[in-house]
Amino acid sequence: MVATMKPVGGSRQRESYGRYFEDFEIGAIYEHRPGRTVTETDNTWFTLLTMNQHPLHFDREYASKSEFGQPLVNSCLTLSIVVGMTVSDISQKAIGNLGWTDIALTAPVFVGDTLYAESEVLAKRESASRPTQGIVTVRTTGTKQDGTKVIGFERTILVPKRGHAVDDRANY
Repeated sequence: MVATMKPVGGSRQRESYGRYFEDFEIGAIYEHRPGRTVTETDNTWFTLLTMNQHPLHFDREYASKSEFGQPLVNSCLTLSIVVGMTVSDISQKAIGNLGWTDIALTAPVFVGDTLYAESEVLAKRESASRPTQGIVTVRTTGTKQDGTKVIGFERTILVPKRGHAVDDRANY
């Protein structure tokens, strides 16, 4: 997590998170912490909130008869948690996400598993149409407490150059 303090007047300072375009280095790997333990409530609420009615995620009896023997954490919840873990470092200053590709779910996640994430910077370039912004691509990997990789994906984001983020404005 990249945190800085910005003077806003007198002895007052405001915290700021995220990276500017200039701060990303191709090949750099950023470990995202803290981890996040998935609870049964997380899984059930997320599954029902998103209208996913597959009983494998919230019906313990049904899931006990599956090859997993227990409810699986909804894969979209796994993706959401891992992406969320990267925000304070990778995209807190972003103008927007441009896309996710190559999402691979490589191992099951169960209630009680703790997820961790890290991102490697694959590419960066200045925007051709937006001179105060750049485009960054990262590959993020999510693992659980025993080191098993559970998810991987690439994400491309549009980020401001130094001095052009919303939190650079004096009144924010």
